[in-house]
Amino acid sequence: MENENKNNQGQLQIELKDEVAQGTYANLAIISHSTSEFILDFVCLMPGTPKANVQSRIVMTPENAKRLLFALQDNITKYESNFGPIRMPEQQRADKTFIPPLSEFKGEA
Repeated sequence: MENENKNNQGQLQIELKDEVAQGTYANLAIISHSTSEFILDFVCLMPGTPKANVQSRIVMTPENAKRLLFALQDNITKYESNFGPIRMPEQQRADKTFIPPLSEFKGEA
């Protein structure tokens, strides 16, 4: 028992509850920030629908936002080494221009 406690020290145990495990689909992220926090709003935007609701909001410190950036970069690199490059819309168009949806949209927290 004493060895088991020593082995568990320093390990973070994360619980994934059933209602969270399936995740929430989002195809748009709106990112805004202040001096002390980054706000990530995840939205499900449906074609032909004039309104979309925020599905989830994550608020984090600038340091944690940068850690997230690095973690995403690392995971995208690993993904592309296994499955090939992720093609972006601007890479698929002949004129190489990309107009994001809601280009006039300014997110506010």
